[in-house]
Amino acid sequence: MKISVTHTRSQCRVILEGRLVAPWDAELRTACAGVKGELNGRVLVIDLENVTVISQEGEKVLLQLINDDAKFRCRGVFTKHVLRQLARQIKKDPNDLIERARSSVREQKRKK
Repeated sequence: MKISVTHTRSQCRVILEGRLVAPWDAELRTACAGVKGELNGRVLVIDLENVTVISQEGEKVLLQLINDDAKFRCRGVFTKHVLRQLARQIKKDPNDLIERARSSVREQKRKK
């Protein structure tokens, strides 16, 4: 598991790559706790685009992040399914959790 953090004016993005399984669930929890202190009004976004496996321990961390109002960026069917299932458990709208990807310049040109 690789965990990276990037900051912009509007958000702090925690980027995950690999398998979200023990012991890396604890590392994610620690990384997010550190980022929360630096938010200063910015949105916490958890980027799951390159996550291949999410264990039950990993789901617990994601559930905690959902409760803390984090947003998520994901691409595949697997990660979207996991987030939707977790949102249903706590009766949140899954569409409110997943960050809408901005269309790329190439896609915008095709629309014209």
